[in-house]
Amino acid sequence: METPTSTAALAPDAVAHDGRGNTAPLIIVTILFFMWGLLTSLNDVLIPHLKAIYTLSYVQAMLVQFCFFGAYLIVSLPAGMLIRRIGYQRGAVAGLVVAAAGCALFYPAANGGYGLFLFAFFVLAGGITVLQVAANPYVTVLGDPRTASSRLTLTQAFNSLGTTVAPALGGMLILSGSVLGAEELARLPAVEQVAYRAQQAAAVQGPYLALAAALLLLAVLFALARLPKLVDAAGDAPAGRFTDLFVHKHLVLGTIGIFLYVGGEVSIGSFLINYIGEPHIAGLAPADAAHYVSLYWGGAMVGRFIGFAVMRTVSPGKALAFNAVCSMLLILVAIFGSGQLAMWAILAVGLCNSIMFPTIFSMALHGLGRQTGQASGLLCMAIVGGALVPFAQGALADASGIQVSFFVPLACYAFILYFGARYVNLHRQ
Repeated sequence: METPTSTAALAPDAVAHDGRGNTAPLIIVTILFFMWGLLTSLNDVLIPHLKAIYTLSYVQAMLVQFCFFGAYLIVSLPAGMLIRRIGYQRGAVAGLVVAAAGCALFYPAANGGYGLFLFAFFVLAGGITVLQVAANPYVTVLGDPRTASSRLTLTQAFNSLGTTVAPALGGMLILSGSVLGAEELARLPAVEQVAYRAQQAAAVQGPYLALAAALLLLAVLFALARLPKLVDAAGDAPAGRFTDLFVHKHLVLGTIGIFLYVGGEVSIGSFLINYIGEPHIAGLAPADAAHYVSLYWGGAMVGRFIGFAVMRTVSPGKALAFNAVCSMLLILVAIFGSGQLAMWAILAVGLCNSIMFPTIFSMALHGLGRQTGQASGLLCMAIVGGALVPFAQGALADASGIQVSFFVPLACYAFILYFGARYVNLHRQ
């Protein structure tokens, strides 16, 4: 998933670093973007793993995304207040430490049950939220302002690299062992069921302790790095009340678009391993299916570069509408098809996702002037769609089957088509 970049007006309250002085801090920030993508995409591996261990329904399994993306809604505003109090650099360090604590909680969660896993996901995502609010602005000030866009493209590419690597890595480290089916597990004595669940859940302990250590190392590096001190540019402070934002129809529809896009993208990723494992689709074991999830997220990375070239001549609205139509057609093939065709159709939706987040985001912010900072905060809160839409798909999957459940993301892309078509000539990038 794309990492939202703060558009609030900021200025470095220090002498600008030269290019050589900025290299090390920029490398650290770029690694942060990679880690965000990695941690977010690992959920797609853990969901089927935890579902099998604890014999969960799809709705219960989607509580992972509910807790993870719900943190964006709950923690975003407190994170902003914290950073205004302690500063951007200390805020980034605090976010890294909290995220590391969330990863460390996976160790006791292996023995504590599904509820503790959900708490660990929330703490982890809370730390990532603080980290994003604090660290994103550094990308724009670590170097020449004229090349800020290219730096943002670079960091977003590494974010996509993280989402691409995570499923394959998680498949090898977490899903490599065989998991008993619900009927096989039910035949075991109660004591053996508890021991079995603890043994399977322990597969996450090593990888997440390693991630906790990596995050703590990044916290130390970020704390020691010589970074410019960022302050809000007073002249660009948001004007008016927050409720004034809702008079801008394109912003309101764009906020709904972000909610549904993130929800649809995350929901598809969350169900891929189970979908590919269906006998009439590909019948793959979870560890093997995880490699194909990497292709879903990798498609977004490749598509971003294609979109960058295409959108130099095509309006954002047209590009958005075209990609939404392609996504809908591919999802219909996945719903009504079978075998390799259905599998590759749903994976190809990742390619169509590539331009959607930044395009919807920029279209929604068009022409807002001094309200841009407030509007950006509203759009970032809409990322909570990643918590709620998978929940809806899970309910439909439990009721009608996993293949039919893809009507939920299909409806999400239908709204994105409407938004792109309605504002097809809103502005050109």
